[in-house]
Amino acid sequence: YGLEPDSPPAREVRLEATEILYRRDALGRILATSAPVMDRLYASLGLAGCSVFLSDTDGVVLDHRMPDGDGSMLRAAGLCKGGVWSEAVQGTNGIGTCIAEERAVTIFRDQHFHDRNTVMSCMGAPVFDEQGALIAVLDVSSSREDLTQPFATLISQTVIDAARQIEADHFQSAFADRRILRGAGDGQKGAVLLAVDGDDLVVGATRAARAIYGLGQDARIAPRPAGDLFGDSELRGIGLESAERRELRRAITRANGNMAAAARALGISRATLYRRMDQLGISRD
Repeated sequence: YGLEPDSPPAREVRLEATEILYRRDALGRILATSAPVMDRLYASLGLAGCSVFLSDTDGVVLDHRMPDGDGSMLRAAGLCKGGVWSEAVQGTNGIGTCIAEERAVTIFRDQHFHDRNTVMSCMGAPVFDEQGALIAVLDVSSSREDLTQPFATLISQTVIDAARQIEADHFQSAFADRRILRGAGDGQKGAVLLAVDGDDLVVGATRAARAIYGLGQDARIAPRPAGDLFGDSELRGIGLESAERRELRRAITRANGNMAAAARALGISRATLYRRMDQLGISRD
C-alpha cells in the first residue's frame, strides 16, 4: 500500500458526517441488531478500559461505545465514528486485518503496522450477513498499559461470541417469516442456522451452515429439502403415502385426538379420514 511505519497519515482518515450517515443507512439492519449486543459487551468490558466498535467492510467505524477517560487516546488516533481502519490506510490493525482475512484477529500493541497505533491492543471478529458474506467487523480496543496478552486472548473470545450473536440475530431477523432450525456443529465457526419454508425446504443458511451442509457461498441458495440435509429423509419415508401419513398424524395430534376436528382441518369427512388411516396403517387409538 506504500505505507511507512513511522509516516504520518497520507490521506484523511476520518469521514464527514454526511458520508457516515450514508454508510450507516447502507449497513441497515445490522446496526440495529448489533446495538444491544454492543451494549452488553461494553457493560462487561468498559470498566476495564475497553471500547467497542462496529465498522463496515471498508473499515469505516459506524458505531462505538467508549469510556470518557480511557477512550481519549483512541479518539486521538482516529479510532472513533467515521475513522477509516482499512489495511490500505492503517496497515495491520484489528479491523482492517480482520476484513482482509475474514477471520478473528488480535493485534497486540507493537503488532500494529503504524508506530502511532502501537499504544493500542485490538481484538476484531467478522460478522457475516444472512447470505454468508462479510458485512461488518466487531472490534474491542484498549490503550491501557496493564492489558496483558493472556487477557487480550480472553477478550478476543468474548468478541467472537458477540459477533456470532449479532450474526444469529441478524439472520433470524432477515428470515422472520420462516422457521429457523439450528444445525449440528453450532459454535465452532459461527451460528449454524437454516431458514425453512412451509414446505420444509431450506431457503436460507448462515455462512457456517453453508459450509457444513455444502450449500455453496452464492448469495441465493437452491432450495433443498431439510430432511435431505439432516439425513432423516429415509427414516421419515419419501413419497406421497409417507407425506400423507405425516399430515394425517399432525392433524390428529393438533386436534388432540378429536377425529371430527382433525377431519375438518384437513377438509375431508370423518369417514374419509378413517378410511385413509386404515389404508396407511395409522392406529385409531
